[in-house]
Amino acid sequence: MKDLCIFKRYEKKYRLTLAQKEQLLSCMAKRLTPDPHGRSTICSLYLDTPDYRLIRQSMEAHTYKEKLRLRSYGTPTAKERVFLEIKKKYKGVVYKRRERMTLAEAKRYLTDGTKPVNSQIMREIDYAMVFYRHPRPSMLLCYERDAYYGKQDTDLRITFDTGIRYRTAVLDLAEGTDGTAILPADAVLMEIKTAGAMPLWLSHLLDEHGIYPTSFSKYAHCYQHHLLHKETPYERVV
Repeated sequence: MKDLCIFKRYEKKYRLTLAQKEQLLSCMAKRLTPDPHGRSTICSLYLDTPDYRLIRQSMEAHTYKEKLRLRSYGTPTAKERVFLEIKKKYKGVVYKRRERMTLAEAKRYLTDGTKPVNSQIMREIDYAMVFYRHPRPSMLLCYERDAYYGKQDTDLRITFDTGIRYRTAVLDLAEGTDGTAILPADAVLMEIKTAGAMPLWLSHLLDEHGIYPTSFSKYAHCYQHHLLHKETPYERVV
């Protein structure tokens, strides 16, 4: 499947248990098809100012939110592909634009501003980087993701994230995916992503199982509960 670099969609998040995940998947089996990449490990290196300006603004805002991050799928080598992303949310709609580059190119850009390409998306990301006075890596978040697409509605995407963990030291995508868990071991974060309204069959299914949307940002949760207040983490995951 071709990698997408421009997204515009609605996203809703749900906190589940592993048992609820399996129940839902059993009910949705005839309507979904697994992502061709299968299960993947998502690694997101968030960029922020020394005083965490981006995440603080995002937590305080009601209409507009913005984040900058470097994402990989698994642990990349210097020559392997990563994505530099700018993610915005405005009035409930999520806009994401990202540029492909090697990890070496991304590190060089974050160090001295050398752009690997001169594309429109790269210029937009660079504008944000300059606006925030060149934010630096602040937190690495990793988790395992199972992704599915609608068989009839290919704009429908449902993902299940488990083993969500973070670290604020060794902020390098090439240095593995170990970190400290932010949720209990049986917790699952489900995201439903659509181009418009949620399909009625899916809305009815969620109602039948008593599953309702929640507001949850992985980065904001880590900042608020593990950095700001220094709460005791659940466990260390390697």
